[in-house]
Amino acid sequence: MVSLASSQVIEICKDAAGIAGNIFAFGLFLSPMPTFMRIMRNQSTEQFSGLPYIYGLLNCLICAWYGTPLVSPDNLLVTLVNSVGAVFQLAYIVLYVMYTEKEQKFRMFGWILTVFGLFAIIVIGSLFILDLELRRIIIGTLSCASLISMFASPLLIINLVIRTRSVEFMPFCLSLSSFLMSASFLLYGIFSFDPFIYVPNGIGTLLGVVQLLLFAHYRNSSREDSAESLIVSYS
Repeated sequence: MVSLASSQVIEICKDAAGIAGNIFAFGLFLSPMPTFMRIMRNQSTEQFSGLPYIYGLLNCLICAWYGTPLVSPDNLLVTLVNSVGAVFQLAYIVLYVMYTEKEQKFRMFGWILTVFGLFAIIVIGSLFILDLELRRIIIGTLSCASLISMFASPLLIINLVIRTRSVEFMPFCLSLSSFLMSASFLLYGIFSFDPFIYVPNGIGTLLGVVQLLLFAHYRNSSREDSAESLIVSYS
């Protein structure tokens, strides 16, 4: 009875952490909106790069596939958040293509085809792996590597903050949302006993703490608040 009650408590905590992670993820999904409002207002992508959204789409697709019952059991909240993230990334890519130069349009179409081609290879290839545990390990490793590389992207901004002693290019809401989402999925992974979830999100949580500490330290020396968000990371 005690073991059953303990399992139920862990399951409740896991679901609560997963739902919280989904909610906080919306802060990240919406963070590029000021950038795209500027793009639409100026009818130009200016010097903004579309590659972060291409990579974000691939990351979301891989993580969404990992969360399906065909790969890992009882991780539908992972599939949900990453499916929503993929829709947002695709919407941003479409807007970027609409307002970018003709030469860049062809490049972006090429990248989009590459992303869906790679994802198709991953999905079809994994379905040929009949050993379900081996399938989970392989897709989980890909998902983990993809997430870690995404969480590593703020290192560039952290370096910029330290060099300039300014948080102008590190919006507080973005840093806070990233930390809260990573921390939520860290707990979700721990309660799920799933290293492919708690390892990358543990790294993301640590980086989120560093960003918040830097913001607290340098906020008074910042010249002005940034109006644009740079690169977004996803769980």
